[in-house]
Parts: sequence; C-alpha cells; structure tokens
Amino acid sequence: MTILHTREAGYEFERAPRPDAGRAGTVLDRPRSRPATARRRPRSRRPAGAPMRYRGTGVLVSRASHRRRPITPATTVVLALIAGAITMWLGLVAQSGGVVGSEAQIPGRLAVVQVQTGESLQQVAQRVAPEAPVGDVVARIRELNELDSVALDAGQTLIAPVG
Repeated sequence: MTILHTREAGYEFERAPRPDAGRAGTVLDRPRSRPATARRRPRSRRPAGAPMRYRGTGVLVSRASHRRRPITPATTVVLALIAGAITMWLGLVAQSGGVVGSEAQIPGRLAVVQVQTGESLQQVAQRVAPEAPVGDVVARIRELNELDSVALDAGQTLIAPVG
C-alpha cells in the first residue's frame, strides 16, 4: 500500500484556488507553518539517480566456505564408474542371496485334500506342505487342478503335493 497524502495534527492548510478561477496548475494544499514538535525526515545522503542500498531483510546468508575450483569432467567420470560398480555389486548380492541353506523342494507325493471353510489357496498350500515354498506349492496346485483363479469354495476337493 502506498500512502499518497497525509496531514499531521497541527498543520494549517490553505486551499489553493481552482483552475477555473483564473490560476491554472496550482498545488492543492500547502502547509503554512510547521509546528515545533513535528519531526523532519532526514535528508537522503544518496546522490540523485544512485541505486538504493540494500539494508537486508533479517534473513541470514550462508557463511559456509565454498569450493573454489569446479568439478572436472574426469571427476564426474570416476564418480559414475564408482556408482556403476556399486550397482553391479548390489545386483550380484541380490541374485545370490535368495534362500539361505539348501533349497526346499516341492514334495513329489500327491494327495486329495478338501478345502475347509474360509481357507485360501495359500493356506491350503501351507497346510499340506509346510516346509516347501508357499508360492511354488500354490503354482503346482493350480497346475494340477487347472484353476484359473485362486478363489476356492468350502468343501472343494483338490489334488495337492503333500509332504
């Protein structure tokens, strides 16, 4: 917001004549005298046309030391090679670190099992082959029974690997 015009208490103003009264282009209001208690604005020490000096906003600026020489292309290539080596190493660790110890096999014996009320295909696989990987047993049950989905009905009979 910009203040266009203010009047302080104690100022006396005279009304300038209207332009149609004979004098054109006069100032509207002029103070006659200034009271002794009124403060005057200090004169600017800035020469006319000079830019305003920045006085700050109260926000602190970082005083951390800054790097004097830029990062070279060789440094960038070395860092990229290190990142690639780390990525390759993590990929190899992920590939070799699946199951610790000997892998559990899906049992070879098959049996007919009945689905209990509220039981899912994963729960059936866990019940009939507790030591085998559940995902592999579920896939084998779906293959043996030619199931298109994992939805089961209570009392349904399934061929499943047991062990």
